[in-house]
Parts: sequence; structure tokens; C-alpha cells
Amino acid sequence: MTPDWQELELDDALISVLKAAGLNKPAKVQQAALPAAMDGHDLLISSPTGTGKTLAFLLPVLQHMIDFPRKQPGAARALIMAPTRELAEQIYQQAEMFRELTNLSSIVVTGGVNYGSQLNRLEKSHDIVIATPGRLLDLLEAEQYALETVEWLVIDEADRMLDMGFKDVVKDIAMHARNRQHAILCSATIDSEGVAAFSRSLLNEPELVEVTPPKRERGKIIEQAYLADTDDHKRQLLMALLQQHPGRSIIFARTRERVQALASYLQSQEVPVMFLRGDLPHAERQQKIIEFKRRDNVVLVATDVASRGLDIDDIKLVINYDLPKQADVYVHRIGRTARAGQKGLAVSLVEAHDALLLGKIERYMEHRLDRRVIEGLKPQYKFPSTDKKRVKKKKQAKKTKKRR
Repeated sequence: MTPDWQELELDDALISVLKAAGLNKPAKVQQAALPAAMDGHDLLISSPTGTGKTLAFLLPVLQHMIDFPRKQPGAARALIMAPTRELAEQIYQQAEMFRELTNLSSIVVTGGVNYGSQLNRLEKSHDIVIATPGRLLDLLEAEQYALETVEWLVIDEADRMLDMGFKDVVKDIAMHARNRQHAILCSATIDSEGVAAFSRSLLNEPELVEVTPPKRERGKIIEQAYLADTDDHKRQLLMALLQQHPGRSIIFARTRERVQALASYLQSQEVPVMFLRGDLPHAERQQKIIEFKRRDNVVLVATDVASRGLDIDDIKLVINYDLPKQADVYVHRIGRTARAGQKGLAVSLVEAHDALLLGKIERYMEHRLDRRVIEGLKPQYKFPSTDKKRVKKKKQAKKTKKRR
């Protein structure tokens, strides 16, 4: 039987906010993480996207501050680091839900935002700072901010931090928070040596909280693959899918140039379209996300800048126009659909040159993507093997034949 919030010994103010947001029972990851964190253990949390991970680390931080109120105004008592501006903003929005009833304030510190205005906010008393590593390190090295008052250190999406080359930056920042008493590290994947070593360097005898969705939650995302002969064939498949599944959807492309070309093509086909790229100014990106949330029937074409931290409940369709080169990025992309208990569809359009990438993703997911065909758009050419070993054997056999 699922425990309620009272059984997790949360303050009435926190419970009141949770219930007002329609969160009447704790999610599985919250049930596992809260007691251990509130008992003072460092945590290593592995939980799929969209399972309530943010509240799993945010609630124990807030509860600690309620139980042990600060004696005088000052700098942050908790530091939460996120790899991207979008994710930092999303965590900030969740923290702000509790501000009115708890009087605990948060500040978000990211690149792409006016430096002076951030400094002004940091000079005022605050309880939580939510930051991307680059901008925070700039402030620390310029001696314009200090982390000596930080009691809680949270690293969200550690696997992504490593992918983006933030390992040493995060370690440097952690050294500045030398007085911390508790630390939590979250990662969608923990089976890599990189994440394991990263956690060993930051956590002290952590408890592992590893959560897989319950059986009734599995399969919420229907995964399909459509094989394409050419880019033109891929575009035809894309148009057919958008007509079959009207509504708000996200299309992922690999590069900024591909995003721009695809957005222009959809515009020419009179499809309501928006685009999101990493090189856009932060304020413009935020405005686009707000507009996307407001519109019911629109397509967002994006690079992987949107694959994490974009939390919108009613995305029915995600299309991988280009497969990602890393399998864990695929997981985060498709996690933009089937949020908040809903069902969703994730479609990958795959040309022959991406056959091995498809195989890599399927091995990582431990299941085969359902191959589908649209009437009148069936591929004409044989698709290569997705098995890396078979491809190597074939190449070796060809070389041997040539020598003879």
C-alpha cells in the first residue's frame, strides 16, 4: 500500500502545497528517497525521467530547513546543480511552489542571463541556489559569491554533466561547498564507470535508491521505427505521421542546421512550427517554451537542448528525425512524452546509414523498436543489419574473399 505524505513525516505546509498541486501520494522514487535523505544519508538516485525525481531531492532539503531554521539572513543553505538552463529553470519553478507557505526562497543562476541582475539577487538573503556549473564557477572564481553556508549539495542528471564535460567544474564547485553535511547525486543511468567514479568523489557512503517504473507504468511510451530510403522519403514519412497524430509534438534533429532546414520545410508545408536551438539567447528560449505550452496544435523542432528539462504534460508524439549518437540521449528524448501518467508515442525515422545507431539504442533499451510501414511509403531498398558483430563479420569475409 502506498504511504501518504504524513507517513513520510513531512511538514504540513509542504503537504498542503503538494495536495494543492494534485500530488496526493508520493511517487515510488519519493517513497524510497525521502526517509533515507531525512535520516542524513548521502544518496545516489537512479530513476527514469518523469518519475518525480525532482521532488525526491527537493522535499528533504525543504524539510531540513523547516526543522532547522536559519538564525540570521545569509547566502544559500542548499546548492542544486543542473546541466542545462532549462532544467535549472524547471527545478526553480518546483521550488517556488513552496515559497509562499514556507517562506523559503530560491535563486536560479545560469549563463545567458544578465550577470549584474544575478549578482543583485545573490546579495539578498536566500535559501536555495539552483545553478548551471559554468556561471556558478565564474562567480566563485571572481570571489563574488561563496558556498561556505551550503549544507546540502544536489547534483541532478550527473550522467549528462559528464557528457557535457562538467566533471572537473562540478568537483571544483563541490570543494567550495566544503561545509556541506548532505549530498545527493541523481542520474538516469548509473551502470557506467564514469558515473560510479563521479559519485565516489562526491558522496560519503551513499545509499542507492534505484527505481524502475511499476509494471502498470511500463509501456506507457509506445516506441516505433520507420525505415527510410532517403531524406526525401523521411520527410514524406514525417508529414504522414504529423497528419495521423495532430496536436502538440516535438521533433528532434541532430544539429542546428538540420533544425533550421526542417523547420523551414514544415513551414513550407503550412505546418504550425517553432524551433529551439542551443545558440538562442536564454530569454528567447524561455519565451519559445512558454509559447509552445500555450499552443495546442504546434510542432517544436529542437536539438537535444530540449531533450532534458522540458516538462510539458500533454506531448502525445515525439519524433526522432535524426537518431541521437548516444543511447541514453534517446531515453531522455522519448521521455518528453507520456508524462504525468499519460500515454505517448515515440517514433524514430531511420535511414540505412544509422542502422548501427538503431542497434545500439535497442541493445541499451533491451528491446526491439516495433518496425512500422505507412501505406504507399514502404521502403524500396533492403535495410542493413543493426548487429555490429554481423557487420564486422561481413566486412572481414569480404576482405578474405578479395585476398583470394
